[in-house]
Amino acid sequence: MVTLAEVAQHAGVSASTVSYVLSGKRSISANTRQRVERSIRELGYHPNAGARALASSRSNIIALMIPLRTDMYVPVMMEIAIAVATAARTHGYDVLLLTGEEGPDAVRRVTGSGLADGMILMDVELDDERLPLLRATDQPSVLIGLPADTTGLTCVDLDFRATGALCVEHLAKQGHHDIAVIGEAPAVYERHTGFAERTLDGLRTRSRELGVRLLHRPCEGGYDAMAVTLARILDERPDTSGIIVQNESAVEPLLALLRQQGRAVPEDVSVVAICPDQVATQASVRLTSVAIPAQEMGRHAVEQLFAKFEGRGSDEVVLLAPELTVRGSTGPAPTRP
Repeated sequence: MVTLAEVAQHAGVSASTVSYVLSGKRSISANTRQRVERSIRELGYHPNAGARALASSRSNIIALMIPLRTDMYVPVMMEIAIAVATAARTHGYDVLLLTGEEGPDAVRRVTGSGLADGMILMDVELDDERLPLLRATDQPSVLIGLPADTTGLTCVDLDFRATGALCVEHLAKQGHHDIAVIGEAPAVYERHTGFAERTLDGLRTRSRELGVRLLHRPCEGGYDAMAVTLARILDERPDTSGIIVQNESAVEPLLALLRQQGRAVPEDVSVVAICPDQVATQASVRLTSVAIPAQEMGRHAVEQLFAKFEGRGSDEVVLLAPELTVRGSTGPAPTRP
């Protein structure tokens, strides 16, 4: 392992000069800095993380709290996590991934141990138990998600309320008056998870404004659960001609069941999905959809956190505007005899 002293000897400077170049604590001439940086590259020197943390009171680590629950679509969560890690590396930071369902205990562990310089929290609930601890600590944090009360917090999210409204508007313009919503698993609503609740609020509010009948049914996903849910919807609302899906695991089972029943998409039933573009474009019918901007959300969260590190950040809510892409799964409502 290359030492700091060996870098200093190679660059023809003192060890303290190398230390100052690494820490930035003193002004070093451009020529000397370039010489030291060249020696660091050529020798492959990596500062000892523990020593650097002691010297700078920084760990150069971000804690990302991302509970991996069975009722959530993990690929989206991991895409956000990868975006966070990639953006953090551009700042010279690594990411500590906390995937358990520890809630407040995990926040206490991070803030009390110095494990990380800041936190990014995902899977945010409307009345999240972690929030009082975040408000009480000086450690910088950012939420990817929106709680009911954002006071004293920095949040980044897709505008899910506007997303729900946009889906209803699209179907209403096509003449659909009976719309069913196939939602996330029941446990997601029981936890009052922010994105699901806000989407539902947008769906219901815009439906009332447009005079559209809306029926919401949670679904576990998978073929069997989808079969039960779809049968229930069509029994309660047989004139349903538009379906909005906010459940990636239910997309392909829904399309398969509609085919089996002889219901053509979009001639008989129009389908809109709130999902990643990859899910929408690789489905058996290319779906009209509102994409989940996972990478953009991850990048925004990191930039907000580093603004706080540098003393220029403030508590704010950043909502990304939804974009609906029309594909082959939506069309005019069928004419009823």
